[in-house]
Amino acid sequence: MIILTSLVSGIMILAGLVFFLGGSIGMIRLPDFYSRLHSAGMLDTMGLMLTMGGMALYIIHDLTLNNVLSALKIILIVVFIFITSPTATHAIVDAGIRAGMKPWRKRGSEAGK
Repeated sequence: MIILTSLVSGIMILAGLVFFLGGSIGMIRLPDFYSRLHSAGMLDTMGLMLTMGGMALYIIHDLTLNNVLSALKIILIVVFIFITSPTATHAIVDAGIRAGMKPWRKRGSEAGK
């Protein structure tokens, strides 16, 4: 059972790191403020959920009171981030719109004319 728990938690942590890597690459490669913020908001939230969930699962395999409380704290952190990250992303996008930032448009496209 310990080997299975360790394997699943390791896979979750690695998958979370892949999401973090995708978010980082998106922030570098995407053309404008809104695209970059979308990449950061979506992929970082999912990466955090997977990595922290993997850590909580790894801790909980040994059922002691301290480990259960630590896993519960990790889960509460995930819930807090899951609620606040989209809210913060929305607030930043709203500030960008109010500041007059225009979305990127491909040159020569019909939408840009």
